[in-house]
Amino acid sequence: MQINGTEYRSVWFEQGRLKMIDQNLLPFEFGIKEFSSYMEVAAAIREMTVRGAPAIGAAGAYGIALAALCSPDEKFRTYLRNAREELLSTRPTAIDLSNGVNYVYESTIKFIPDFPHARQVAVLAAQEYAHKSEMDCLELGIVGSALIQDGFRILTHCNAGALATVDHGTALSVIRQAHKQGKNIFVYVDETRPRFQGARLTAFELQQEGIPHAIITDSAAGFYFWKKEIDIVITGADRICLNGDIANKIGTYEKAVLAQVHKVPFYVAAPKSTFDLTCAKGEDIPIEIRDEDEIKRFNGNWLANPSSAALNPAFDITPESLITGIITSSGIFAAKEAAQRV
Repeated sequence: MQINGTEYRSVWFEQGRLKMIDQNLLPFEFGIKEFSSYMEVAAAIREMTVRGAPAIGAAGAYGIALAALCSPDEKFRTYLRNAREELLSTRPTAIDLSNGVNYVYESTIKFIPDFPHARQVAVLAAQEYAHKSEMDCLELGIVGSALIQDGFRILTHCNAGALATVDHGTALSVIRQAHKQGKNIFVYVDETRPRFQGARLTAFELQQEGIPHAIITDSAAGFYFWKKEIDIVITGADRICLNGDIANKIGTYEKAVLAQVHKVPFYVAAPKSTFDLTCAKGEDIPIEIRDEDEIKRFNGNWLANPSSAALNPAFDITPESLITGIITSSGIFAAKEAAQRV
């Protein structure tokens, strides 16, 4: 991704340390944090220093690698198991986290008790997982760009950009590729309450790459559907079930309903790591409930009545019947068929 004219990834490994762009600072400040232990990585995932399903999958993979590097030989297996449990507990909805953590964990434990080899394998496995994720996102963007016609007005929700992945993005990978092809496009950016990932992060990414866009309140989308000013909706996903139901940032379901009512195609863009073949349907996905202060405060300032309770589900479920298609690096498939095709 381009930030101030320099190419970055959201997460990367360098000289035995994990580095990541601090997404809590953007767009007002740009900073990079470094991590040397799996506990620090777990805290960064919980605090949303890194967020977005593929990005936290890569962060979790590197977290296991750090655990392998730090563990004494005599406690290696226990240390790795504890790291795995701690990292998996950080955020329950996105399946990429489990896929990234387990990929490195299972690759590493095969080589115990050859501890030097196991440590080397852990780092290589994490790097391999991150690279595969990055390439998957690039390829799905190229595939999905065929859906975007010149002059299209696109609605997206939350941040499904390079910051939410290792690089390129999911929904924004499609948009980036269409822009690179010279297509004249415009993006409506849902602000995405309560953490404003759209207003802060998606808008930042689009501005950095010169893609025309405007931020709208979450509740304004219906107005632009009504005016027939939205040609296509593209979102990311945090988990895709066997039957094609998806979990994504709260508010996605509403956009899918609006799209169906107004006969606007609704697409989901996701790498293969976001598919959960053990999850039959949307009702089986655990939904993370976050702290009510995310709704009531922003940057320490009260936004709501302090004495009132607030309910803060971080994700909702969009059924496959509302999804026109799922964009993957292998092709674009009907939602109910996608898990069998990728």
